[in-house]
Amino acid sequence: MDCLKIARLTYVTLLIGVVPAVIPAARAQELLPIDQIVERMQRHEESQSKELEHYESVRHYEVQYQGFGKRIMAKMDVDLNFDRVSGKSFRILSQSGSKLLCDKVLKRAVESEEEASKDRGSTALSPANYRFQLVRTDKIQGRPAYVLEVDPRKKNKFLYRGRVWVDVVDFAVVKIEVEPAQNPSFWISSTRIENTNSKTDGIWLPQKNRSESKIRIGGTALLTIDYGTYQVLLSGSPEVSTASPASAGSVSRGAAF
Repeated sequence: MDCLKIARLTYVTLLIGVVPAVIPAARAQELLPIDQIVERMQRHEESQSKELEHYESVRHYEVQYQGFGKRIMAKMDVDLNFDRVSGKSFRILSQSGSKLLCDKVLKRAVESEEEASKDRGSTALSPANYRFQLVRTDKIQGRPAYVLEVDPRKKNKFLYRGRVWVDVVDFAVVKIEVEPAQNPSFWISSTRIENTNSKTDGIWLPQKNRSESKIRIGGTALLTIDYGTYQVLLSGSPEVSTASPASAGSVSRGAAF
């Protein structure tokens, strides 16, 4: 799940029972057991990985730190190219604002995602890495979704704990609300991450990411990533299709980045 490993998880409550309060009662009997949901999630990721040949986009990173009566910020635009054979490559196009935040937060976020993408098996949303529990059902912009509680089975700086929303039809992870399973830094007391995905030409890709960290010495750091407009090339297709996640069926995601 690429969108769940984002940037060292961008710097890088447990409700028991199944409550089909959102999916119509007529469909309640169609709710799947958790093992089948997870299996179909994995099948979706495998299928999408085979279908997705190439994509590229210009991402917009921004971080703001506020504390001790001061506010500093930094921005960075990054060109991302993904190829099914060679993987992800990043190129910084521009940066502005605090050099400290650019170097210590934004550049590290890019480096962490690049590192995580090289070992997808150890960071995938799979039974090998996580325990799953079906919590309830919900709707994301009009589409029904399963809400799963996820808990990591091992220590890994790219894993997380919290909740993921899985599209009932596509079995893509469309949204996550999590915290890192392993604290990314001694100087951070807690981090909350929200990530959403949407469809571009039938492919689920990251749309937006928001990570808020509480700093031990005081203050709050807010990192946001806008994944921009994608250019997508599918396997067997001679043409590249271009679409913006915000306009392409726009259902949130956070998944197989």
